[in-house]
Amino acid sequence: MADRIASVRAALAARGSLSLDAIEPRVAASAVHLGLTARLTAPVLGAAVLGCPLDVRPAGLWWQEVTSGPVPLSAPAPEPGARADGPGPAPGDWDRVLFDEVLAPVTAAIARLVPVSGRVLWGNVASAVNAAARQVARERPDLAGNAAQAAGRLFDNAALRGERNPPGPAFLRSSCCLFYRLAPGSPNLSATCGDCVLRARTAR
Repeated sequence: MADRIASVRAALAARGSLSLDAIEPRVAASAVHLGLTARLTAPVLGAAVLGCPLDVRPAGLWWQEVTSGPVPLSAPAPEPGARADGPGPAPGDWDRVLFDEVLAPVTAAIARLVPVSGRVLWGNVASAVNAAARQVARERPDLAGNAAQAAGRLFDNAALRGERNPPGPAFLRSSCCLFYRLAPGSPNLSATCGDCVLRARTAR
């Protein structure tokens, strides 16, 4: 994880023609965390919407190291009989497994390596959950309701209950991922993400 944060920090510096010192380690760490949590959450939520629990726990997960873009993942095929009859909530405690055995350890590992606020990191998770549900709804409008239900189930986890806004198209997270720190000067709309809390502040 430390190597990945370092490589992303170097890539961000090169992309902006900046010195390495100009990229704060916590910004690179947040970028790595957001990318990993999004990559892990999206397939699990998508499978849950189809009524099929997907296991992305580290013991059975394979991934390829890449500097940019989605991390290639390979997860075990679901156990026979795990799939429900048609689209709907996945059976079992898929949401607890995702949080307790995947997202929480990843989040804790990042926080140990680089001093990043837990509020920022769990805000990244909230953003990843909402983005996954929106992607399902965009590609399969007929499953939008199930996607919203799955996202709501994840938002009910104690780690995300501090979010002021529910998941949905108008979702704004209650923290910032720190990407605005990559742009010089004061925060502005062009330097913030679409669901960033700073957008509400700068739009006033």
